[in-house]
Amino acid sequence: MKILIYGINYSPELIGIGKYTGEMAVWFAREGHSVRVVTALPYYPEWCISENYKNTYSRMRQDGVSVIRCPLFVPSRPTALNRLFHLFSFSVSSAFPVLGSVFWKPDIIIQVVPTLFCSLQTLMLSKLSGAKAVVHIQDYEVDAMFGLSMARSGIVKHCAYWIEQKILNSFDLVSTISEGMIQRALKKGVSSKKLIFFPNWSEMDRFTNVKRNTNLLLDLGIDLNKNIILYSGNMGEKQGLEIVVNVAKKMQLNTEIHFLMVGEGSAKVKLENLATAASLTNMTFLPLQSDEKFPEFLSLATCHLVIQKSGAADAVLPSKLTNILAAGGNAVITADRNTTLGALCLKFNGIATLVEPESTSALHEGILSALNMPKFNSIARQYAQDYLDKNVVLTRFITDIIQGEKSGLSSDPAN
Repeated sequence: MKILIYGINYSPELIGIGKYTGEMAVWFAREGHSVRVVTALPYYPEWCISENYKNTYSRMRQDGVSVIRCPLFVPSRPTALNRLFHLFSFSVSSAFPVLGSVFWKPDIIIQVVPTLFCSLQTLMLSKLSGAKAVVHIQDYEVDAMFGLSMARSGIVKHCAYWIEQKILNSFDLVSTISEGMIQRALKKGVSSKKLIFFPNWSEMDRFTNVKRNTNLLLDLGIDLNKNIILYSGNMGEKQGLEIVVNVAKKMQLNTEIHFLMVGEGSAKVKLENLATAASLTNMTFLPLQSDEKFPEFLSLATCHLVIQKSGAADAVLPSKLTNILAAGGNAVITADRNTTLGALCLKFNGIATLVEPESTSALHEGILSALNMPKFNSIARQYAQDYLDKNVVLTRFITDIIQGEKSGLSSDPAN
């Protein structure tokens, strides 16, 4: 089959949506499908176009996938307004190669959200080529915008949700990554017949029997006997990572603990400034690590942090959690009990430590609790083995698309 994947984020972005879209495209190609990707230049999470890329159109072949890159506006300091322009700029620049793909005659079009701005050209191509149109929701961008108070409510909010509902119902199939996000789709008026549960996955073999590389700690000047509290991923506004700095300040006299903050994002400089102002000696900031080193970095942690603000709880699902579970790590998750992450922790007792979001004291207590757990979390590892294996997830997804069924919907273990 010919599969067109359309989304703003793609490999070689190391974290988030781009990582999963890239792995999906390569997996389809290795399964014998002809795959074309229309995407932007890599920019996330640094919010800066990566070196060796020019902000113009380009086309190349990578890992058996034909990749078309489109220019876009990338704000150095993302705000609600310039982020909208950022998404819109990609929609405009990518419309030409997407609509031009009518001559390629795709069988399936998978649009990855964000961004919904791209939906018009996706649906037009679907009509012109007869392809099945699938929208895969990694983030509910409208929910995230209003939930995080990035935009004002009122008539603008009402119109945004009305447009979102109309767009989603125009697709043949709607997939998303968690039970909570499926429930949101139902509340938005999407027919249950269209819905597919398509979770983010983990490459289980990469996180099996990974030895702790103590040289990494020695290079950083960190005592090998310390318990490492690791946050790895995007350092953006939606995470609310200021509380990690607050907890590190509260635990500074505990000489057995060191916080390791690995990643990039719009809030990183602010976090570094807060740590400097507090004269923290128990916190180290590092840039994103290469994909090859990532399993070793996960193995350093005694405790992993999965931090979100309350408003983002079911609008976005932290992709970092899949690999933490695959590695058998002990995670402290900030989420309300009535969210997808909350339901997961309650159903699989011991899979992670659930604490109240945006609470310094709750996070502090959660870390202390996680440090008392066995080093290897067998419950987390078994969950990943049963539900998050890459080959199982992707095989089920393409089968659901071809058959036009929602067989994956009932397979969410947190439901």
